[in-house]
Amino acid sequence: MNNNDTIRKTLIVAVSLCLVCSALISFSAVELRDLQEANKTLDKQSKILSAAGLLDDETDVTELFQSIEARIVNLETGEFDSEISLTDYEESAFSRNPATSIELTAENDIALLKRRENFQTVYLHYDFDSLNAVILPVRGYGLWGTMKGYLALEPDLKTIIGLEFFDHKETPGLGGEIDNPKWKSIWKGKEIYSDSGDILISVIKGSVDKSSTLAKYQVDGLSGATITSNGVTNLLSFWLGDMGYGPLIDRLKQSEVKDV
Repeated sequence: MNNNDTIRKTLIVAVSLCLVCSALISFSAVELRDLQEANKTLDKQSKILSAAGLLDDETDVTELFQSIEARIVNLETGEFDSEISLTDYEESAFSRNPATSIELTAENDIALLKRRENFQTVYLHYDFDSLNAVILPVRGYGLWGTMKGYLALEPDLKTIIGLEFFDHKETPGLGGEIDNPKWKSIWKGKEIYSDSGDILISVIKGSVDKSSTLAKYQVDGLSGATITSNGVTNLLSFWLGDMGYGPLIDRLKQSEVKDV
């Protein structure tokens, strides 16, 4: 028998190979961490700009994002908060911490979040001194997991500029069509609230009847993805209501300079 063909030597080679591979993977993960974080930030900035209709192919994303103002908002009062710094805020940490979040009841948890943070980062875009867009982070459960995105509103705070999702687990070709540019384009110009303030925006089953008086509040459903479509409706209803950005939207509507 070959002297190298022993169980002991085989184990030594296998363990050594595992250790070397583990070391290489760990080294790569550490060395690439900054690059990964930079790419995540760039993707986030791209989605925010895209939702607001500001993204173009000619301008650097980082440079373009400088026109966006990020603010922390107290979701209970709708007031901007200056005590929490933007660098210290992390949505997932705030939403898990009982001191900075609330537990949602079955009745009001229509987006299936379980808990809602008390503070959130929102994004404002000004055209000179006039508010041009309000971009709001939104999230809610779809078919396979939580869908996270940004909803951008015009200065009237009732007309949608765009809706972009940056993280979801929906089925490619079905619920995953929430990323389809054609579907995303039909959100522009849709309205959220009725004249009496009720939230009417929804993703319906099938196609919108353009002759209907409700057409301006409705978006075509995703074929074969009813649960995802309902999830999008539910998350918008939640975040645009009193448990979400309702207080902020009310304050902005009452402010002549669109600031609070």
